[in-house]
Amino acid sequence: MKYLILLLWLMEAGGEMNVKGTIMKHRLALVVAMSLCSSMAFGATAASAPEKKMNVLFLVVDDLNTMLLGDTNRYSGKVVAPNIQRLAKSGVMFNHTYAAAPYCVPSRTSFLSGVRPWKSGIYENQSAPSKSPALQHATSFPELFRRAGYYTASYGKVGHGWRTKDAWDESIPHKRDPNPPEAPLTPIGRGEQDWGPTHLAEEDMHDTSYANAAIKQLQKKHDRPFLIACGLFHPHMPWYVPKKYFDMYPLNEVATPPLLANDLDDVPPLARAVTAGKSKFVASVLEHGLHKQAVQAYLAATSYSDAQMGRVLDALDKSPYRDNTIVVLISDNGFHLGEKSHWQKGTLWEEATHVLMMFRVPGLTSAGGVSERFVSLQDIYPTLTELCGLKPPDYVDGRSLVPLLKNPAAEWQSTAISALYDRYVSIRDERFRYTRYNDQQEEFYDCGKDPHEWTNEINNPAYASALKKLRAAVPALSEMKPPIHSAKGNKDNE
Repeated sequence: MKYLILLLWLMEAGGEMNVKGTIMKHRLALVVAMSLCSSMAFGATAASAPEKKMNVLFLVVDDLNTMLLGDTNRYSGKVVAPNIQRLAKSGVMFNHTYAAAPYCVPSRTSFLSGVRPWKSGIYENQSAPSKSPALQHATSFPELFRRAGYYTASYGKVGHGWRTKDAWDESIPHKRDPNPPEAPLTPIGRGEQDWGPTHLAEEDMHDTSYANAAIKQLQKKHDRPFLIACGLFHPHMPWYVPKKYFDMYPLNEVATPPLLANDLDDVPPLARAVTAGKSKFVASVLEHGLHKQAVQAYLAATSYSDAQMGRVLDALDKSPYRDNTIVVLISDNGFHLGEKSHWQKGTLWEEATHVLMMFRVPGLTSAGGVSERFVSLQDIYPTLTELCGLKPPDYVDGRSLVPLLKNPAAEWQSTAISALYDRYVSIRDERFRYTRYNDQQEEFYDCGKDPHEWTNEINNPAYASALKKLRAAVPALSEMKPPIHSAKGNKDNE
């Protein structure tokens, strides 16, 4: 438009010159104006404004399982998580996302660094990421964004265990809330395995303060693109949240996950050993008739986290950045509530490895998108770098999800591989799960007809072909780095 106005002005000026007998100047004005219009039409480099980089809002919820997806095989009772569900419906929800490892330290180290556990040797919380040769020269994706000119801020539990201090312009580290003075609040409570109403006001809880900090950033004026990360501790145990969140779940509206007696009879010894540390607590929950109360408490902590995420999302929607900000929300691992005689995380079954992931990308994703492809948190790093026009390091594992963001039903080969402990590994695809503990101890499930993974089909010849395919899809035992343990362990068993 500005070139058209200039053209008309020059023509008018030229016309006045013509009246005065200056024909040559008239012609020159027309030539200059036409040249400017031509430059505009053909996209002259000098006139082109640089493309504006997309912002990123990266949201992480600790220990949040997939109950809120509405899969009745997972959970058939009431779940109050309207904000996370609203975000899922505004972009693409990945219904089958898996953690690279079912513990906080290895999971977060993997998706932040781009290095899978079997390459880093970081399989569990009692690991030492600083001693891993593969991680010593790795660049986290927040650090990569900062080097590219992004303003980066981290609030709460985003990373854990692996250094990311060079990644952030501003950060508030994660800290647990104090326990109620009279804790434990349940007759079976021990350590962090307890629940009940907190003595704290909601505004005094740490997760609330992390949401406040993210909101404050979204209300600021930014003169460069930003990556803002907000990580919430809940629903990690202990489940101490305001009473109003417990009141959302009358016990008659709480369902307990289906349990199978003798579920572990057909799994190998190393698989049973994985549950050994938590099976006594599960037995205690059941013996005291507290299963419903425990699930109620987990859901109450889930709803508290959903409320905080909702506040952050509302702040983004009210800001000038909504239409230029990629939103990603994930959980770092799943959570058992008695299934497989297990509590919390740290297994290679569905309950601990299956996680939430959703993307909203302005101008790319369509509202209501749902992908049934089997993907990994490991795919986050290459996805965000592609979306933001950055080049990831060559070592980065995973595959960009951009094709699925454009078309959630696009062809895709499963990236849903999880690793644990001493090089145990598992893979999920559209129908099956295969798990190898060692060359003699394995599991194989037909999840299409056995979604609870109750029947180990490892010796069923009918599955020989599918088993062979999945065995070949996971790294060989000889390719997996030995675990790198920490002498001191990690203070938080997260």
